[in-house]
Amino acid sequence: MGSRYAGLKQIDGFGPNGETIMDYSVHDALAAGFGKVVFVIRRDFEAAFRAAVGSKYEQRVAVDYVFQQLEEIPPGFSVPEGRTKPWGTSHAIWCARHAINEPFAAINADDYYGKQAFKMVAEHLARPQTGPVADLCMVGYPVLGTLSDHAAVTRAICQVDGGGYLEALVERMKVERTPGGGQYADETGKLHALRGDEVASMNFWGFTPVVFEHLDRDLHNFFAALGSAPPNAECLIPTSVDGMLRAKQARVRVLPTGDAWFGVTHPADKPHVTARLAEMVARGDYRSPIWNA
Repeated sequence: MGSRYAGLKQIDGFGPNGETIMDYSVHDALAAGFGKVVFVIRRDFEAAFRAAVGSKYEQRVAVDYVFQQLEEIPPGFSVPEGRTKPWGTSHAIWCARHAINEPFAAINADDYYGKQAFKMVAEHLARPQTGPVADLCMVGYPVLGTLSDHAAVTRAICQVDGGGYLEALVERMKVERTPGGGQYADETGKLHALRGDEVASMNFWGFTPVVFEHLDRDLHNFFAALGSAPPNAECLIPTSVDGMLRAKQARVRVLPTGDAWFGVTHPADKPHVTARLAEMVARGDYRSPIWNA
């Protein structure tokens, strides 16, 4: 449930015939060669989600549903009294560990990533795994193209080496446009300028099943330290991946794309997304309704 969107934006209609943003992602994933879809949802949204999204694809591709439950946590830990907020994106992917046995992409349901992004990740995952560490990937977008016109956002800014591999991920707060590019606030509130072409991760990852071992360890550490953490602390996938990099347990190829990213954070973002999708349908990039394509 999007707290800032004030509704279940994952099943809200944005396309010309009421398509969800996720409809376009599923379409692009299937076209790129993915052969299975795993939806990570809350159990109390199951009926609405199956009707609005899942039912359109169950006859076309293998579909599975995984439930991110507050009480599904590593053994030996308990849910703090009063906790209602989900445990974060690392936990969401970890909850799918029993449903996934093959290389996979992980995305946000309310983001549009573009056709090229799915093709690049599929090609990377199809390569044989070599070397002693996990060979992962992520799609990188110029940060300026990921900002909202309506409010500041949080973005994971990537440090990329000369070979195109991720060196580190740094979460930046209050990222927003400026006349000269962009800016963010550090932990003290001090503002820093951004050129605008810095690479941002929008949570489009290419993983192999070995990532579940790392997430399991990360979640154990997260819950062990929960008593001294803020009440709404989350275990987030950029932080988990950054930890894998620092421990030299993985390498992550950054796949730059010319595709435009857009998504929905605030209700005021909806008209822009609706207009972008209508343009693509009118141009012939997609048919509508997309599930009949």
